Amino acid sequence: MTDPLTPSQADSDRPVCLVTGATRGLGRAVAEAMGRAGVTVMVSARDPAAAAQVVEELREAGDVRALPVALDVAERSSVERAADTVRTDLGRLDILINNAAAYVDWTETASTADLASSRAVLDTNLYGAWNTIQAFLPLLRLSAHPRIVNIASGAGSHGDTAFGLSARHGAAASYGVSKAALLALTSTFAAEFADSPVIINAVDPDLTATWPGAESMGARPVSESVNGIVWAATLPDDGPRGGFFRDTQPHPW
Repeated sequence: MTDPLTPSQADSDRPVCLVTGATRGLGRAVAEAMGRAGVTVMVSARDPAAAAQVVEELREAGDVRALPVALDVAERSSVERAADTVRTDLGRLDILINNAAAYVDWTETASTADLASSRAVLDTNLYGAWNTIQAFLPLLRLSAHPRIVNIASGAGSHGDTAFGLSARHGAAASYGVSKAALLALTSTFAAEFADSPVIINAVDPDLTATWPGAESMGARPVSESVNGIVWAATLPDDGPRGGFFRDTQPHPW
């Protein structure tokens, strides 16, 4: 496995980015895209061996600076250890991309949901992002251009006509509620950060082919969903705040 990244390997002039849930699917694609954009990427996952393997593959594939980080966003102690690791190894953080997510059976409804399972979904999709922002905020505040991107979903939107809250006949209830709450959290943090350099936004990657058979549902390739996330992660200082976007365009919620 690849050795941990050292500060000298990271290059002090490169922005530093942490991507949660970055060992597969959209998270991995985002980590690779950020790395190719000249950013030092921390590839995080609950399984440190999986994170290290992805880092090794990214480095072998091109000029990508990457660091594996063990991180379970649903466990406060794990998030705090990861923040300590980043503080010790690199001393700063410029970009946080909250991508890690939990899913439920599409047939789950609010009236039939197992609430213990539902809480587990919110622990990752809502409180996981909240945990991570709180823990890494001191490092982000050291950056001249701190950015936070929450990967949300049209499933948490009232305005998404395809997969929104009122368009699914109540299906995937816990997932939709968790993503609606994540959008509310984004707006709340944006209001708190209004007079600071920290810019936070939410991005809907749209229905993306991250699981077998997704294409048959009309899901688009992962490569098409990455660009809007990279855009939000690299906004200029006068960029939008507290918004919800799909493919760089405002999305209703």
